[in-house]
Amino acid sequence: MQAGKLPLELLSELLGKIDIKDPRVFLGARPGEDAALIDFGDRYLVAKTDPITFASDLIGWYLVQVNCNDLAVMGATPKWALVTLLLPEGISEAAVKAIFDQLLEACEARDITLVGGHTEVTYDLPRPIAIGCMLGEVAKDRVVMTSGAQVGDSIILTQGIAIEGTALLAREAGERLLAAGVAADVIERAGNFLFDPGISVSEAAGISCDTVNVHAMHDPTEGGVATGLLELATGAGAGLIVDLDKIPVLPESRTLCDALRLDPLGLIASGALLATVSPDEATTLIDALARRNIPAYEIGRVTPADAGLKLLTPQGERDWPMFARDELARFFSL
Repeated sequence: MQAGKLPLELLSELLGKIDIKDPRVFLGARPGEDAALIDFGDRYLVAKTDPITFASDLIGWYLVQVNCNDLAVMGATPKWALVTLLLPEGISEAAVKAIFDQLLEACEARDITLVGGHTEVTYDLPRPIAIGCMLGEVAKDRVVMTSGAQVGDSIILTQGIAIEGTALLAREAGERLLAAGVAADVIERAGNFLFDPGISVSEAAGISCDTVNVHAMHDPTEGGVATGLLELATGAGAGLIVDLDKIPVLPESRTLCDALRLDPLGLIASGALLATVSPDEATTLIDALARRNIPAYEIGRVTPADAGLKLLTPQGERDWPMFARDELARFFSL
């Protein structure tokens, strides 16, 4: 199989084999959902695990951000982290210390306690691999699930698509971008996308939950916003119609993707929050986010399942774009 997420059909088949007998598991593994929910009386324990495999730069900091995102879109507050670090032979002690310091600094900035994990130097790794397990909590009346999207909902997207992928391309493929004619200052700005506009959706998710009745939220990652929206529809058992011209692509993302012949719709997309709300609350949410300098856009709506997934383009309506793997993985395999 190719690098990247398992195909949604295969993943659904595998997860369908899980027989959850513990009545305290309110939400187990399910396609489209970002984390599990376990009943702890007056609240849910929220649990998620996510790795960092594409990037080696700032891997410790990076790991905390992406795992926090998956809790944030459930309406939860991250509290405890466990981390497994798999390190390549020959890595220096200074490099290991730098990764650990990144973890500690990122956790401290979010008031998260690093409670355990595992570290080892192992065979045949070209770069460090970090796997995080993030635990948090959420009040039962505040929890948000992808499956909560309702027919007729407006779909809101924050910031822009391909933010994470743009940053990774700039940081990991700078020479190839220069050779493709991309200006050095554009590559530098794109590399800073990790921080500005940033790959965290925690603030946007919190504002959304505090401002309106959010029916669903999702964190689009591998496979880009196209796959994130597919996962949202799958989780909710619904269809979607999205206007391509309303999906924001930042200029640097467009430049890098055009230079490398990549489609930003399928490029890893942390930094964008997907949310669905009643149409009469869409403007309220967009305005609330704008007051915190988070741009947000109404890009489409949730439709009945039998309507399928449709993309509106200047040439007319077409079927949903499908990506067998993330555009970043495809690029690095060339």
